[in-house]
Amino acid sequence: MQLGTEGKLAVTTLCYVEKDGKYLMLHRVKKKHDINKDKYIGIGGHVEDGESPLECIKREAKEETGLTLRDPKLRGIITFLIDDLYELTFLYTCSDFTGEVGECSEGTLEWIEKPRVTQLPIWEGDRLMFELLDTRQDVFSLKLTYVKDVLTDAVAD
Repeated sequence: MQLGTEGKLAVTTLCYVEKDGKYLMLHRVKKKHDINKDKYIGIGGHVEDGESPLECIKREAKEETGLTLRDPKLRGIITFLIDDLYELTFLYTCSDFTGEVGECSEGTLEWIEKPRVTQLPIWEGDRLMFELLDTRQDVFSLKLTYVKDVLTDAVAD
């Protein structure tokens, strides 16, 4: 399987680190040609060969934030269909971590109060994801279909 190429499945991770009623959000402002340019997202990235999603999110958290996640919880599996991109994302939350937030080469890391997150520039489907994070305790499934930047379909289990 080739990861991240057009028409192929990309396997990724996404995590929202939680502390004091806030999520650690990454404001994507540093990379050129970024599908997430100027949006607020969680931390995460592509699963590497031989790596599990859990191993990936721990590595990505350390690389992007400087934090060591001790007990990330799998909260959802999201299927993204964005134009030619087909991505399966393992969604985690984590409130048990060590370390201090550092600099990120992909953007600015900010602690944002949970109720304010949906008021930020985020993907439209992320609003549904945050609603599921707030209302569900089990692992959920969500499929989001976009054409360009417009959400055209959303299906939750």
